[in-house]
Amino acid sequence: MAQRGSYAKGIAKREEILTTALDVIARNGYRRTSVKELADAVELSQAGLLHYFSSKEELFQEVLRKRDEVDMATYGLKVDRPIESFIDVIRHNSEVPGLVQLYAQLSTEAVDTAHPAHDFFVERYVEFRATFGGMLREEQQAGRLDPELDIERIANLFLAAADGLQTQWMLDPSIDMAEHIAYLWQLITRQG
Repeated sequence: MAQRGSYAKGIAKREEILTTALDVIARNGYRRTSVKELADAVELSQAGLLHYFSSKEELFQEVLRKRDEVDMATYGLKVDRPIESFIDVIRHNSEVPGLVQLYAQLSTEAVDTAHPAHDFFVERYVEFRATFGGMLREEQQAGRLDPELDIERIANLFLAAADGLQTQWMLDPSIDMAEHIAYLWQLITRQG
């Protein structure tokens, strides 16, 4: 029985680490956040913190997974206008520049098949394309999208636009990422 309680405490501590890391990285930025700072924030040593993760890379990958989880719980999918959920997440990204930096850095590094986050990003992109593609199909069936549009390509283009806009925004914060995605949406939807 003691083992089960210890396991539950370990899960809770891991969740605390991830939740705290979201706040610290969002506030300080990816480059200015050290493992030591994260460990201090959850009252652990660096070794103690890394006990919950196989590596620093896995820690940061799991921070991104937690970010996706929190974003989905916060913004969800609005059944009647799901594009608004996507735009809300992008708007929120401008409030958490450190997490955007982390995402951009890790996604770039993860193109190397040996990188620990490679599979995470491959799966994340597949999931996004499937979810966004499903939303696009529903919009098509409702008559709000041209029936001739290639849904898979459109989903990929939105993902590429969002990732590219994040990079541009990190270089020039005056770029309104959400407004650009909303404009792209207007371009592909049927107008009256």
